[in-house]
Amino acid sequence: MALVFHGGNGNKNAFKALIAAEYTGVQIELAKNFEMGVSNKTPEFLKMNPIGKIPVLETPDGPIFESNAIARYVTRLKENNPLYGSSLIDFAHIEQWIDFSSMEIDVNIARWLYPRVGYIPYLAPAEELAITSLKRALGALNTHLASNTYLVGHSITLADIIMTCNLYVGFSRILVKSFTSEFPHVERYFWTLVNQPNFHKVLGEVKQTDSVPAISSQKQPVQPKEPAKPKEVKKEPKQQPAKPKTPEVNEEEEDAPKPKPKNPLDLLPPSKMILDEWKRLYSNTKTNFREVAIKGFWDMYDPEGYSLWFCDYKYNDENTVSFVTLNKVGGFLQRMDLARKYAFGKMLVIGSEPPFKVKGLWLFRGQEIPKFVFDEVYDMELYDWVKVDISDETQMERANAMIEDQEPFEGEALLDAKCFK
Repeated sequence: MALVFHGGNGNKNAFKALIAAEYTGVQIELAKNFEMGVSNKTPEFLKMNPIGKIPVLETPDGPIFESNAIARYVTRLKENNPLYGSSLIDFAHIEQWIDFSSMEIDVNIARWLYPRVGYIPYLAPAEELAITSLKRALGALNTHLASNTYLVGHSITLADIIMTCNLYVGFSRILVKSFTSEFPHVERYFWTLVNQPNFHKVLGEVKQTDSVPAISSQKQPVQPKEPAKPKEVKKEPKQQPAKPKTPEVNEEEEDAPKPKPKNPLDLLPPSKMILDEWKRLYSNTKTNFREVAIKGFWDMYDPEGYSLWFCDYKYNDENTVSFVTLNKVGGFLQRMDLARKYAFGKMLVIGSEPPFKVKGLWLFRGQEIPKFVFDEVYDMELYDWVKVDISDETQMERANAMIEDQEPFEGEALLDAKCFK
């Protein structure tokens, strides 16, 4: 019986076994007319893998599932296969790097990529953790490859095949050049491997992505409509003596939703500062910004009805990738939308080289940062907040510089400035 591979040949989990087969000299036949979502749901397939996942390899001794196990089996078909090294310690190191590739590289690429393409819900903190974990893993890999051409020994092993296939997903889908350039030895290693004849035969021409996928919109599930109730045929009531009228209960009024309670900020005493007037002045001032907009702001500002706050991101040392830092700030401003009626903000991303600093200035209705903002916007906890002392000229000038997007700001270049209005 020939080896029959179920799962197509277009994904990295299939590539592992197919590349190993090229090096081992093993013939693998692809299952004919395999259709994902159909073929893997059949009773025949579920007998081979009860949870219906791909890939699966049919062998004379029975089926095997899980891509690393399949690649190991194919490699073992050749006695003393150099893909498994030449000693017990080589074997152990190959297994070590296979596990590292699976648990540190593959997992974190997936945690970054899958939410962006809509496979699982997108959460900004989860993405930040995935990127941080991936950079840590790539840093360790880069250090090892600084003095090694391959992962183990002086020739290609199964560890290199599995590592390269896992990196392939990242390089082709989400790891842009500006990200991978921090790991030059990983870059050299990857491009060396994918251009080897046995890799190229399976992978074809490999190109690095030039952009990170945009976040897919998460649509809310459509609620099924309730089936229409059959209309009841009203029976004519019998004539009865007139009774004193009693007030009728309007069922629709009883079921009507109660009006939402007012936001506590709406119950504050009126302020002389009209926030929308300041926002219009800010937006419409194109020249002489200091003389017009900044002066206008302080003329309008009501220290009894509003308060100003500086914010400083607590984890600036993690801001090592420019587009990730910009996305982080953009996501924060999107989540602040619930406070648009009561707030104005400026957020600066500072620095020409990583790590980038994120600082901001916010104007809030009332004397404290609104409680509902802290309750609803998780990003607030990621910043240190300090109330601006408007009697301090230094703090006043710092606020002016932030409103104006002054550059340099505190001696450093601005990477970007965003406004919430």
